[in-house]
Amino acid sequence: MSDCEPVLDVSELCKSYGERCVLNHVSFSLKKGERVGLMGPSGSGKSTLLNAIGGIDRFDEGSISIGGNDIAGLDEKALCALRRGTVSTIFQFFHLLPTLSARENIELPLQLLGIEEEKRSGTVSSLLEEIQLTHRADAPPSELSGGEMQRVAIARALAPQPELILADEPTGNLDSATGETILDLLEQLSDKHGIALLLVTHSESATRICDRVIHLKDGEIVDS
Repeated sequence: MSDCEPVLDVSELCKSYGERCVLNHVSFSLKKGERVGLMGPSGSGKSTLLNAIGGIDRFDEGSISIGGNDIAGLDEKALCALRRGTVSTIFQFFHLLPTLSARENIELPLQLLGIEEEKRSGTVSSLLEEIQLTHRADAPPSELSGGEMQRVAIARALAPQPELILADEPTGNLDSATGETILDLLEQLSDKHGIALLLVTHSESATRICDRVIHLKDGEIVDS
């Protein structure tokens, strides 16, 4: 992929469930390292759009290109590989594996990619330093605060060096002060690693780290 080619290109995307149109000719793109906020009321199509980009939901019309590759023709195995390496997701409720330590949760995507142990260890140690949780490396999620769990989730998302991170309400389950810290961390790390970020949020203040904001209403982009 060339530097001028979008990391993510969504073109004329349509999705319906029966008679209900959820996405209606949605088009936008993200460049390398760009942070874009996605806002809209409940039922506007944000989750459906995120799931389509992440290869979880199939769409009816249009196209989604990630890293120059059209995902429409990918089978489930290829979509799984996409989610393991090219696209990472950060969730509102962290989705850490409770039986694994912070270090092991971060290491997991690298294991799934077949990365050798020495390289995995170096990557995880570096990420623990970046999120300032080296001292909590061996703690299970049950012993971590909400902010610490989200830091681990961010590091896990960064571990495979993706081109795109989908952040689904990453501060929605945190108090305001911790949420601000997480936003600062996302901004810092996306700048450092040059990763495009699509931030889904209900919070106008959370979009302060974004280069621009897209507003969805009834499945359509109403302004951006």
